[in-house]
Amino acid sequence: MPETIAGIEIPDTELVRQATELVRAAADDTLFHHSRRVFLWGSLKAAARGLEVDPQLAYVGALFHDLGLTDTHRTRDRRFEIDGAEVAEAFLLDHGTSPADARAVWLGIALHTTPEVPLHLAPEVAVVTLGVETDVLGLDLHEITDEQRAQVVAAHPRPDFKNRILRAFHNGMADRPDTTFGTMNDDVLAHFDPSFHRTDFVEIIRGSAWPE
Repeated sequence: MPETIAGIEIPDTELVRQATELVRAAADDTLFHHSRRVFLWGSLKAAARGLEVDPQLAYVGALFHDLGLTDTHRTRDRRFEIDGAEVAEAFLLDHGTSPADARAVWLGIALHTTPEVPLHLAPEVAVVTLGVETDVLGLDLHEITDEQRAQVVAAHPRPDFKNRILRAFHNGMADRPDTTFGTMNDDVLAHFDPSFHRTDFVEIIRGSAWPE
């Protein structure tokens, strides 16, 4: 019988079971429970906003969105969001998902730290950002009832989550600081490392190879 949390049914498919196993093997408790909550929050908010989302695609997007922070799936030369997006797209294609649907999940993961833009794209893209903004930033919590919130957190607890997720972000990006340019991720590196030097967009323009 499918698992249901706060009225959201976890898709009962082999693809979803394998996705869960893959992420559970790679992620620690903080990232795993966070990713499951992202699916649940995103699904609840999508429903509240009248968005029709493919639940299986939403699940993979949510579960894989932080895989680029894990030792198993991270690289050292590109944004962690792209690492997770690449793993998700390959996983979905290997399981017979259409290229268009797999690409929508890629976009949902790759753009989940880019404010506003995902919300103007397909629901399968937007749902990841909706879930992340809820769990990490606490945005628009009024769209989720107290009962729904309690049921989700009972199923997937968030002990000391604010500090633990910040540490996870830092640990996953500290050795590739250049990949944080132009994103909010450089705020995390600056918080943990006072010697971190941010790349300055204005100085790039002023120092470009174009002559005056």
